[in-house]
Amino acid sequence: MNSKNKTLLKLLPRLSSNDSDREDALLRSSRSLQVYNVALALVISALLAFILLPRTPHLEKGDMAPRSITAPYTLYVEYQGPDQTALSFKVNKGELIIEAGQRVTERTARIIEEMARREGVGNRVHAFLGLVLLVMMFFYLVYRDIKRYRPALLEDRSKTLLLSLLLLITISISQVAKYIYSLLADRMQMDPVTIGFALPVAAGAMLTSLLLDFHLALGFSFVVSILLGILFQGDPFIPIYYFLGSIVSALSVIQCKKRTALLRAGALTALINSIVIVGIDLYHGDLMTRGIYDLTVGAFGALSVSMLVSASLPFFESAFDIATDIKLLELLEPNQPLLKELVYKSPGTYHHSIVIGNLAEAAAEVIGENPLLARVGAYYHDIGKVNKPEYYIENQRPSENKHDRLMPSMSGLIIASHVKDGVEAARAHKLPSVVVDIIQQHHGTSLVFFFYKRALQQLEDARAGGKIMKMREEDIPEVSEENFRYGGPKPQTRESAIISLADMVESASRSLEKPTPAKIEQLVNDLIDQRLADHQLDECDLTLRDLKKIAERFRFTLMNMLHTRIAYPKEGKAAERDDEVRPDVMAATKRPASAPPVSAA
Repeated sequence: MNSKNKTLLKLLPRLSSNDSDREDALLRSSRSLQVYNVALALVISALLAFILLPRTPHLEKGDMAPRSITAPYTLYVEYQGPDQTALSFKVNKGELIIEAGQRVTERTARIIEEMARREGVGNRVHAFLGLVLLVMMFFYLVYRDIKRYRPALLEDRSKTLLLSLLLLITISISQVAKYIYSLLADRMQMDPVTIGFALPVAAGAMLTSLLLDFHLALGFSFVVSILLGILFQGDPFIPIYYFLGSIVSALSVIQCKKRTALLRAGALTALINSIVIVGIDLYHGDLMTRGIYDLTVGAFGALSVSMLVSASLPFFESAFDIATDIKLLELLEPNQPLLKELVYKSPGTYHHSIVIGNLAEAAAEVIGENPLLARVGAYYHDIGKVNKPEYYIENQRPSENKHDRLMPSMSGLIIASHVKDGVEAARAHKLPSVVVDIIQQHHGTSLVFFFYKRALQQLEDARAGGKIMKMREEDIPEVSEENFRYGGPKPQTRESAIISLADMVESASRSLEKPTPAKIEQLVNDLIDQRLADHQLDECDLTLRDLKKIAERFRFTLMNMLHTRIAYPKEGKAAERDDEVRPDVMAATKRPASAPPVSAA
């Protein structure tokens, strides 16, 4: 080893055994994830290939037919007879070719061979393997795109499973619908291509956009459209029709806030489908002959898309623990059980949560995060306080403070317990995991500062008063900072970090007297610097630029909330402020000297 390498080794920090074990665990987890993703892709590819494989069996002369076979369309068959003579005949659409259990004759074998040729299928095993290979190539392209655009998705097994299932379900439902509609088309003597306009293909893209995001829905639409083109090889415009309808469906639900908006999305999809159908029929010259049928089934297909999505969305939200904007808006309704309980048992906490919701929503919007999720997280972040509301300053009466009768360590435990209680309540009411995470992380591992300082002060007063002078040094009880910290974890997402900062800023702002822009700005900056110094923001990806924007938004919002009230003139008196002539209001807003600041809760 040369001297340069030796110098580098000396400069590099040595890894502890714990660091090495952690790296090995991460490596094993990464390999396990890769195996899972490859296995999932293989299984879904095999299932899709089986579904897309044409249903006509490959039968040779002398084989026994497993089921009855009828001609799906009119056929003209030509082949060489035994004496080298050319034989030809016509098979009409719907004509019975062979019944189940019968032996395949030369003529029947030639008809089935012609059907397979038209479907582009040779040996069925080879055709199956070919489809698997083609689908795997599509999956590889989607994988590369997700890895570049949204790599975190590949680490979430439930999300990759959801995306795969949506693709499989969309293809399966389309295949089943094609079979059912084909039976109806035969009775009504409609063109087989017409039924292609009725398939609810766009439902998969709409669900992908709602449950995941539009970018994934874009790739989803491309893959589904190409694969379903196999079912309609006679018309190359069908994949274009599916792709355009799917994209419009996905676009129309990006800002979907109500479940009734799905009907509007279906109406827009029907409009676009109609325009595309007119274009296709004009190209073929069939607009006057079959245009009315195509437009009717196209509108029916768009309507069925809205119905399928409306019926299945709650299932996917619950099964895969996904909080769509629709779900989040439902959680903001005042009649939600947890919010009603918070209003009745902890009205001060409820008001505190509403104010934090305003701060968090504004901050999330300015840095490009989901403002709706930030508001919902703020509304529910303190639901654990309903178990012991009287121990939190915002719910206490001016003349009563239960912490005066408790040791600081016990008070600290009670204050910190609202996080654990909130998580349990949220899980019991089946709130989305993103909201549960915000509840669990909104204090991180920060210090219950007020009671920690009170414990130190009591220890110092006891020593100064001689109460523990006769005790040995090792018997003197220590005040450990770790005993006064929240259980964590630290905020893992930007929304959790925003709510953590908003909670602290809103609580501290209540103690400001005559708030001015300069005072509020100084308060906000100091508190954010304090959280940074305490390493509470180390595990989320907020940048310094984000924190600057958040601080500015906090300052602006607080200034609007903490504005000074105007003075109203009173009869027979000089103009007085309303709160000066109502001492009961002033008393209700003052915090007792013995009470902990709101930030401690």
